[in-house]
Parts: sequence; structure tokens; C-alpha cells
Amino acid sequence: MFRLIICLLFSGWVYANDTLAPANAPEAQSFEEFLTDIRHQALTQGVSNATLDQTLSGLTPNPAVLKFDRTQAEFSQNFWRYLGSRVSDYRLGHGAEKLKLHQQALQQNQQRYGVAPHIIVAFWGLETNYGKNTGKLNLIRSLATLSYDLRRRVFFTKQLLALLKLVDDGKIPFDAEGSWAGAMGNVQFMPTNVAAYAIDADQDGEIGLWDNTQDVFASAANFLQKIGWHRGERWGREVVIPESFDYQLANLNTQKSVNEWQTLGVRATAGKNLPTSTLDASLLLPMGCHGPAFLVYRNFRAILRWNYSILYALSVGHLSDRLAGAGKLHAAPIKEPSLSLDNIKHIQTQLNKLGFNTGEPDGISGPKTRNAARQYQKANSHPIDGYVGYQLFKQLQ
Repeated sequence: MFRLIICLLFSGWVYANDTLAPANAPEAQSFEEFLTDIRHQALTQGVSNATLDQTLSGLTPNPAVLKFDRTQAEFSQNFWRYLGSRVSDYRLGHGAEKLKLHQQALQQNQQRYGVAPHIIVAFWGLETNYGKNTGKLNLIRSLATLSYDLRRRVFFTKQLLALLKLVDDGKIPFDAEGSWAGAMGNVQFMPTNVAAYAIDADQDGEIGLWDNTQDVFASAANFLQKIGWHRGERWGREVVIPESFDYQLANLNTQKSVNEWQTLGVRATAGKNLPTSTLDASLLLPMGCHGPAFLVYRNFRAILRWNYSILYALSVGHLSDRLAGAGKLHAAPIKEPSLSLDNIKHIQTQLNKLGFNTGEPDGISGPKTRNAARQYQKANSHPIDGYVGYQLFKQLQ
């Protein structure tokens, strides 16, 4: 689903009943008071009282949504576990069928928007298993819950207000269902993206994100084009790096031309030279220096704008390659236990004690935690790859 979030990713609380407010809510404001504020904001944006009465009256937070928010696989699984569960035999087989079945519509989209069919089908497969799992939670209730919670209040309040406007305009049913994060339809658009990028491709007067593949494909392609997809370019490629490589260069903030990476010893799989190119790229090591390596280009960054998760973006890229006829990854899978939220909190706590600042331990290995890991690795003569994984957990135990 689109979550710039994305995305867009965590382990949570279970409440005794649906009427309890989220644990992170400000003590001075009840959920009912929060809804009153939402009503005022929605009215200023032109949403009618009738729609607000229909959608907000009697609404309660959904504790299951907060649990989903804090147990997302992007933060609880390592690369190989995540990739293996998403680039599966099912998605490969059914993806090939979908490419053949919808060939004409997908090719028309490519001509108009510049996004190849296997890219669109890869997003479709990752988001909802080709429409099988579009979500069964009430969208308004989910977004109200996430808006009341403090973790990403600004983002989700914007989505809630956008959804109320879509309902008021008759574009989305008031009781529409979707994901726990408020995403909807076959490719899991968030409300702001429905408003900005959804396309009525067959011009029937409706945007059918649930049941109209023409609208689904056109909306996905239009969105990708608008967020930076470049026609005819690949997202990235698997590469191999020399043993003497400076692992500190492996991050999204470091960009070098493909030619420069070649000079630094980066090679395509099987040791072949990289293509001669001045295109900027970054190097990623999703499981540290002992795992696979990827050189990623600007289309990879467009995938991240759909869902800001490196594991998600790599999975979309690899699934699209497989659907286009490529083989499995060259690197051999590493069997390594995934880390729980408590494991990552332990890493953060220990790094803090040692003087490497991760911020408040929250169980999420974000940029600050990875930077602290690099500082620890440098101080202890370990490979400086910033990987927050099982080996670092054992070292800090």
C-alpha cells in the first residue's frame, strides 16, 4: 500500500476493549474531544455536517490497528525472510498470469506513463496479492485511531481529513474498507493519493480501485510517473563488492555514478563489469557486509516514495525482475534469526550506555540507530556497515 510511510513499519499493546484510548494519546484529550477537533478541521475544508454525523458519530478507536502499526514486517523481519515471503512461487505464478491476461491495458499504460507492465504487476502483487487482500477494516475508524495516536499524528490526520472529503464528494463509500493504515483498493492508495493521482481510465465516471483493473493500472502508473519514475530505466541491480570495500559508502545518502562504483571495485554478478554509465546510484547492504549487495538508481527512490521501506522497495524491484524473466538472486541466503522489538530495544539501550546515541529506545532500527551502530563498529574494529542485526545483538549481549 502507499504509505510514504511507509511504506510505511512496529510491536504493540492490546487493550481490554475497543473503547480504551491509545496509550500514546495526550492525557488531557479524550477520543471524543479529539473527534470534535477533527470535525472542526473537516468543516473548514468543506466537508458537510451530514457526512461528519454519518462517519464520526459513535466512533471508537480500534486497538488492533495500533498493534498492526507496531508489528510491521518491515521492522520485524530480516531481508531474506521478508523477500522469501513476498517473492513467492504464488506471486511469481499468478503474476505471470496477470501479465498475460491484462497485456493490452498494461502496454497502453506503458505508452502513456512510461511504466513497464512487470513493474505495475509487481506493485499489485506486493500490495494485495493481485486483489485478494485489499483489507477488511473500516477506513475511517482506522485512520481516526492512528490520528489520535501520537506516533504519526500529523500524517494520519491529513489522511483522515482527505478521506472524509472523498466520502463527502461521493467518491468513496462512507463504510469503505481497507488496510489497518487506511490504504484502499488493489494497489492500496492512501486517501491523499486517491484525491491527487487516481485515474478514471475507462471514463465511466467512477474511479474503481477495488474492481476496475483499467483504473487500477492507470492510477498506479500515473502515481509512479508523478513521484519520479523514469521511462526505460531499471530500478537497480544485484552486485558484488570486494572484501576490502569501505562499507561506510553503503547508504542512500552516498551517490556516485555507475562508472565511479566500477572504479571502486563494484561489479555485476559473476564478476562482470558494470555497464558504462554516468547515472547516479547508491549501494545498499540490507543484511550488512555478509549479505547481498544492490546498486540502486533513481527509480528505486520512486519506489521508496510509494512506500519508504528499503525491504519493500527491494522486494518490488526483485519481483518485477523475476516477472520480466530474470533468475533468482546470485547471493546465497543467510539463515539468521529476525530481531524482535525487544531485541532492538536491547541494542539501542546498550549502545546508549556505551555512549553511542540512538535516542529513546523504541524497537525501530531507524537512521539514528544505524548511525550509532556504525560508531560502535568503528570503535571496536568491526566492519562499519551499520547493520542492526543478529550479530550486533549477540555482540551487545
